[in-house]
Amino acid sequence: METARHITSDRKRKRSSVDNEIALADSPAGAVRERNGLELLVALSTVGLFVIACSATVYSMESILMPITLAIIVGIVLGRAADELERFGLPPIFGGLLLALLFVLGLSSLVNALLGPITEVARQAPRLTEGVMERILPFIERFTWLRMALIRNADPNSLADALVKNAGPMLGAVAAGLTPALVQTLIFLAALVLFLLGRLQLRSTIILAFASREHRLNAIRIMNATEDALAQYFSTASLIYLALGLTTMVIALVGGLTMAPLWGLFAFVSSFIPYLGVTIMTLSLLVGGLMMHDALLLGIAPAVAFFVVHLLMENLVVPAVLGHRFAINPFLIFIAIIFWTWMWGAVGAILALPLSLIAMTIFEEVREPPVDRQLPD
Repeated sequence: METARHITSDRKRKRSSVDNEIALADSPAGAVRERNGLELLVALSTVGLFVIACSATVYSMESILMPITLAIIVGIVLGRAADELERFGLPPIFGGLLLALLFVLGLSSLVNALLGPITEVARQAPRLTEGVMERILPFIERFTWLRMALIRNADPNSLADALVKNAGPMLGAVAAGLTPALVQTLIFLAALVLFLLGRLQLRSTIILAFASREHRLNAIRIMNATEDALAQYFSTASLIYLALGLTTMVIALVGGLTMAPLWGLFAFVSSFIPYLGVTIMTLSLLVGGLMMHDALLLGIAPAVAFFVVHLLMENLVVPAVLGHRFAINPFLIFIAIIFWTWMWGAVGAILALPLSLIAMTIFEEVREPPVDRQLPD
């Protein structure tokens, strides 16, 4: 009898606990928790769909958005430089146009300087490939499995046959890419000039679009911080990479490579592309060194010297000069490079770091607003 009473009381307690849980679920507090969970799920889904839609739009409108974005970033840097020229009595509009003209002339000179060597390398690609293989084969033959793989797949005429068969499609692809590239160049030049002409008016329009004084002050502060960050980064990085280009020119001269100034110029330009630039430059120096020297150590010496110098600059000089202001997580930079390269190709790789810098600056300004809300200078 005592045991039966205990079993009955346990059943009553369990039934009471279940009834309490059901009542709690039916109560307003339980309904609020369930509604909040559903609202959070709907909000996350909406944000995800919005991100996917924006990515698809950016990808599909590459031919328009890419040159305009590049023009805006270049225009911000040149516009800030034009503001500095105002101290010498030159109006910002004329200063911006003058700097834009110098930028276009410098870009044209860069393309003309690199076009000749690139064309010559493309014309002599079979011979260069054969020469590199002749340098490398004696070292590859030391490994049995590599030697057997080369024997199975070796065909002296395979490379020439492949070039002949694919010459037509390759020329067609190049011709098909020239027209969009020309159109994008014209869009970039037109957007750059118009942005510099209407930069101050566009800035005032954005500020006045906000109704309250508080929001206008925030807009001014964010725009000033973004312009300062881009101008400081590009001016400092240009000086550092210019020193790297001069060092690379010396390495090319000492290493016996031809066209040493072009090697320095290529090093300066490629350094603005994180990770990919140093990789391409190191491989180019490796191929050039192997073509110029029979000895393997002499052939790889220019590439090794450049890689060591670039490594020291990126890990010692750049952090010491730029400080922690531009310390972006390397993983985020890597993801940004992959994303923007997938979106916009080589130009996207160049724009990955500036766009990440803009996003980081806006995030920091929004996250940590200053206590003093006075109007920025």
